[in-house]
Amino acid sequence: MFFSVSPVSRAARAVVTGAGSGIGRAFALELAARGGSVVCSDISADDAEHTAALIRSAGGSAFAVTCDVAQQSQVAELAVTATKLFGQPPNLLVNNAGVGAGGRPVGSIGPADWNWVLGINLFGVIHGCEVFAPILRQQRRAGIINIASAAGFNSAPVMGPYCVSKAGVISLSEVLAAEMVGSGVSVTVVCPTFVATNVARNGRIAQGPAEFAAKMVERGMDPEIVARKALEANDKGTLYVMPQFDAKVAWRAKRLAPALLTRGMSFAGKVMGAGDAD
Repeated sequence: MFFSVSPVSRAARAVVTGAGSGIGRAFALELAARGGSVVCSDISADDAEHTAALIRSAGGSAFAVTCDVAQQSQVAELAVTATKLFGQPPNLLVNNAGVGAGGRPVGSIGPADWNWVLGINLFGVIHGCEVFAPILRQQRRAGIINIASAAGFNSAPVMGPYCVSKAGVISLSEVLAAEMVGSGVSVTVVCPTFVATNVARNGRIAQGPAEFAAKMVERGMDPEIVARKALEANDKGTLYVMPQFDAKVAWRAKRLAPALLTRGMSFAGKVMGAGDAD
């Protein structure tokens, strides 16, 4: 006899990093709408509380917790706090916290921006996986969703730190998915192109590329759609999620014609105004 297994996204005990805005807030709201209890984590206490308040005002269960994902000690404390707030261990982690950076070619970026971007975008996800993976393995059914980007395989000029960080998230997710086979933990990595968030406005991007990125982001996919697609994929045990058509095209082009894609990215860099960066 076969027994149906309830999807993790339904009535989840979820921890969402970067939940104060954008994709993270969309995840938190969607999970609450599915009957879950959500720890809304963000480096900004006010932003985390805003998201949690939105959930509570709609009758949901949410807690605001401040956390800098670049600091493993804070991520470890986040796991302890979440377990106390839920009354039992979490069964879903959304590693979403991230920042945008770009506008300068490799050789003129400098260690400060490299360390800042990799510390949050890559090591933030590493810390989340390192801390939460052992906890999730002990659940009957659990999930990890890592937010990467099409930039992780669709590498554009003057976006070095961002592209490197997202490529690392994709690779980490693939490793983790292989390690989790048979454990009941589903791993999903999300690779969108442009999403309507404030990442371009709040990042460290030189003026020309920043203006282009901001315009594209304004026309981007609603973060609510990204969250829903990702949660549905994780429930089904799907590893890769390319929410938009252009992400799917680039994903295939990378495998079928990588040299041609690189030339195309060079042209895209000129359109972005990469040559005008200070």
